[in-house]
Amino acid sequence: MTGVLAPTRRVLRRPGVAIGAGLLVLLAVAAFVGPLVLPFAYDRSDFGDILAPPSPAHPLGTARLGEDMLALCLRGLQKSLVIGLLAAVLTTALAAVIGTVAGYLGGFADRALMSVVDILLVLPPILVIAVLSPALRDQSWLVLVGLIAGFQWMLTSRVVRARARSLRGVGYVVAAQDMGASTTRVVTRHLLPQMAPLLLIDCTLNVASAVLAEAGLSYFGFGVQPPDVSLGTLVATGTGSALTFPWVFLAPVGFLAATVLAAAILGEGLRDDEVDR
Repeated sequence: MTGVLAPTRRVLRRPGVAIGAGLLVLLAVAAFVGPLVLPFAYDRSDFGDILAPPSPAHPLGTARLGEDMLALCLRGLQKSLVIGLLAAVLTTALAAVIGTVAGYLGGFADRALMSVVDILLVLPPILVIAVLSPALRDQSWLVLVGLIAGFQWMLTSRVVRARARSLRGVGYVVAAQDMGASTTRVVTRHLLPQMAPLLLIDCTLNVASAVLAEAGLSYFGFGVQPPDVSLGTLVATGTGSALTFPWVFLAPVGFLAATVLAAAILGEGLRDDEVDR
């Protein structure tokens, strides 16, 4: 147990890791616990307090239909965190599997998989999603997770591929091959565990990019659909009131910036720790 906890303590002593992880935990607790204790639900309107500025009753003010901005932002943060985390995990998993298989097998499999990567890299994601959005508009937000992951895994797969190519000639991989281990076993038992730190760092950084991607897509109407909300939809709704009723715009922007910054700080802290090891 001590051998497992020691590296964890060392990593947590990194200022970036501690700050990023602490802020993410705080945001997650606020997103999932906050709505349970707030006196207002995100979908409840108070028509006597429409577009009211911040006050003791509404700490972040109210929106155009009298909704409490704090409740709206916490609901939006909850949705954005779930989408960002799921998309990041799926992105990293795709990159890990495809990059490792391409690097380990080489030959035709490598060329074929990297050709797919090259094709996807030149496709503009926003245009593809814009074309698909009419057919997907009434679908679950889980489709959005798949779309975000589908356009984010390619660069990481190239890094994983290079790492797999360098590992396929090491002793324990060669020994496993000589003992008749299947490709699946070599990849899952010998190659992927060696790349776990790289994949963890990538997954953490992907949370930030996925949250931003969700916000951008929702801003343009391709993401989370009403009556549900995300930070992206709240930013889009508040843009027109940024100068007249600034709290409607600044509140979701603040939560979005804090989320992206926390994930980025955590990812950079983990990367620095890996480089110094």
